[in-house]
Formats: sequence, C-alpha cells, structure tokens
Amino acid sequence: MQKINRLNELTTFVKQSGKIKTVAVACAEDSNTLNAIARATQEGFINPILIGNEKLIQNVVFDNKLNIDSFKIINIPDKTQSVEKAVEMLKNDHADILMKGLINTDKFLKTILDKQKGLILPDTIMSYVCAIDIPAYHKLLFVSDTAVIPFPSLEQKKTMINYSVAMAKKFGIEKPKVALIDSSEKVNQNSPCSMDYAILCKMAERGQIQDCIIDGPLDIFLACNPESLAVKGIISPIGGDADILIFPSLVSCNAFYKALMLFANGELAGLIQGTIKPVVVMSRSESSLSKYYCIALSCLMSF
Repeated sequence: MQKINRLNELTTFVKQSGKIKTVAVACAEDSNTLNAIARATQEGFINPILIGNEKLIQNVVFDNKLNIDSFKIINIPDKTQSVEKAVEMLKNDHADILMKGLINTDKFLKTILDKQKGLILPDTIMSYVCAIDIPAYHKLLFVSDTAVIPFPSLEQKKTMINYSVAMAKKFGIEKPKVALIDSSEKVNQNSPCSMDYAILCKMAERGQIQDCIIDGPLDIFLACNPESLAVKGIISPIGGDADILIFPSLVSCNAFYKALMLFANGELAGLIQGTIKPVVVMSRSESSLSKYYCIALSCLMSF
C-alpha cells in the first residue's frame, strides 16, 4: 500500500476501502464524541451504536444539530453498566470497535481489564500508541506510551516498540525508524532508561526485535532533525528522520504530546494496545477532529 503521511490521508484510505465497522460507544452523551461519530457515519466507514442515557444523548444531538436518525441507541443510564454492555457487544462480535464517551478513564479501563469479562488479551501488556500529525514535521510521528504505563520496564519498552511498529506498518511504513528518547545521546549507568535503550539496541541487532531500525538514547533534536546530527557530529541509523518515539515515562510522553496539541497545532489518532479488538480512549478535552481520526485509526487497525 502507499504510505500514509498525514491523518487526512488515513481517513481517505479508510473511506476508499469500502469497509464499514460497527462502533459501540459507551456513555455516548458527549458532544465531541458524537460530533466525531456523526462525521464518520456520514462519510460511510462506521455504523454506530450509542449506549448511555438516551435523554442526555438526544439533548447533545439537539444542541449540536446532528442528524442521528439512523443511529441505534441503547438506553443504559448507569455508566458502569453502559461500558459493560459495550464490552459484551464486542466479545459477542456484535461490534468491531469500542469507544469511550463521557466517563472517567479509570472507570472505563477497569471494565476493559476485567480478566473474565474484559477485552485484554491473556498474558499481555496493555499500552497506548498514537500517531501525531504536526504541521512542522514532514510525516506522522508515532509515540508511546502517553496514557497507561507510568515507568515502563525493559520488557514493557520492548512491547511498546512492537506495538508501535505494528501500527506504523499498517500505515505503509515497511521498516519504521524507532528513536529511544532521553535527554542526552550518551549511555549513562546512572540513567536506567539509557541502559535499557542500550540493551534494546543490542536485542534488535540480534533479531529479538524485528521489522524496524532502532537507535538510542537520542534526544528529540537528534531523533527528528538531521541538522542536529551534523552539528553534534553523531552518526545514527535514524538519520534525524524518526517514525516512532519511545519515551522513558508516561509523564514525559504525555507532556510531549499535549504540548504538540496546544502549541504546535497537532492532531492525533491513538489506541489502547493489547486488547482483542480496537479500543478508543480519549480525554474529554480532546477535539472532535482528533476523536474522528481515532475512529478512522481503529477501523484501519481492524482491517
């Protein structure tokens, strides 16, 4: 397939595929979520099922002048029960994608993580990967982990890399360039993440991590700006042209992506990883456009 470099190219690809996915929206009484759902439905690549307080959903629809006459609404006002119903629909193959609406993320994830009734794959690590579209960068940047793992271990970092590579390959990137981000390019025994990065690079060299090019530690400049490599006289297989950034902590990654959203006109599409089917988890403050892109991403990942 042709490489997808921008999120609007993602939506074009999904629309042109002709595939329609069923999205179960838990606690659907949220304005940005419903605007995104309505747009994706109008453009023909999803079939939505709205689960939540029907009266509140109708109020949001009226306030936003949305046309949802063809939407199926399941009236379950209780938020926990709403999520449980949505999860049940995915497990019974009555829906392809789960999307979070107006509910706290911790309560939403509690149901997802339930070992008996949830959606998490057995013996797996849950993480989060998102594709960020920044006007100042010439292509999409995939980053992890913005939302789930506070301080990833070596094994968790390896899993984050594998998830990110799998997503990037869905965008037509045959061999993604993975930059392991730190504040400096020097391996330092007093920096646990830089030692992990050295091990990960050796693992990739020996084929324990495949289908990608890995280097680190690198700072953001060295990962994404070829001129910085020349200035510092550093040679890296990433070449200042990273596709994927792996961060040492949730705080650093979360701050990085939110700064791009606020100050650099970025938009994103992201998904929880490690579930049996795609799960869209977005902050209530995220734009309807980013939520729309997340829906398109979830469709791409379910192809």
